[in-house]
Amino acid sequence: MLRSIYNFYIDGFKSMKLGKKLWAIMAIKFFIFFIILKIFFFPDILKTQFSNDTQRGDYILNQLTQNKTLKKSY
Repeated sequence: MLRSIYNFYIDGFKSMKLGKKLWAIMAIKFFIFFIILKIFFFPDILKTQFSNDTQRGDYILNQLTQNKTLKKSY
């Protein structure tokens, strides 16, 4: 059954003309989004500020559980 599903998708992909170009464009977009943008715009802040996993975990736990009061503006 898995073999027939696999063959169905492979045969459909082989017969595509425009679809292959669209898949290539999608692959390039995902590469840009997840690799390039992560490297340049989302650095690992915790790794630079803390030296081990225990300190990182304690910091995150503290940030998630601290009492934050909302200021009401009237």
